[in-house]
Amino acid sequence: MFFLQMSGFPGSGKSTLSREIAKMTGAIIIDHDIVKTALLESFGVDDIDTRLAGKISYDIEWALIDFHLSQGHDVILDSPCLYVEMVEKGTAVAKKHDAKYKYVECYLNDMQEIDNRLQNRKRMISQIQHVESEELFKEWIENSKKPSDSHYLVVDSGQPLDCYINEVVTYINS
Repeated sequence: MFFLQMSGFPGSGKSTLSREIAKMTGAIIIDHDIVKTALLESFGVDDIDTRLAGKISYDIEWALIDFHLSQGHDVILDSPCLYVEMVEKGTAVAKKHDAKYKYVECYLNDMQEIDNRLQNRKRMISQIQHVESEELFKEWIENSKKPSDSHYLVVDSGQPLDCYINEVVTYINS
């Protein structure tokens, strides 16, 4: 049994990779954007602070992750992983359920390609539509939160999925 925590800038390919891993392994995906979008739609985008919606979304997601792991399911958290606390929670919930903790970052250091992907996807209201600034993009890319040990995988998600999916599945199974 594994718990896979995804990471990467919006538009870097986390959801695409998560869906392919789920197809290959039968894992359950907990998608942050789906949960946060549902909250924003329920309350109204103008009636709830987006930061509060983000916090509530993560609380719901961690409860779902805990439940599915307790039932013996492999679980993937499709979320940017911006905070050290996310890695700490991920490692703790995996340990609690005796699941392998895995972490994969989709790395794409090409702001133009990211912006192109963001503008050409079907966007949920919780998702950004474009990269706001080069400074913000560089800060995000340079400050992604990773596990303190070296047991994580970074993939070049600027490449076609076929170029790295087998490496990811091998890493998950290791």
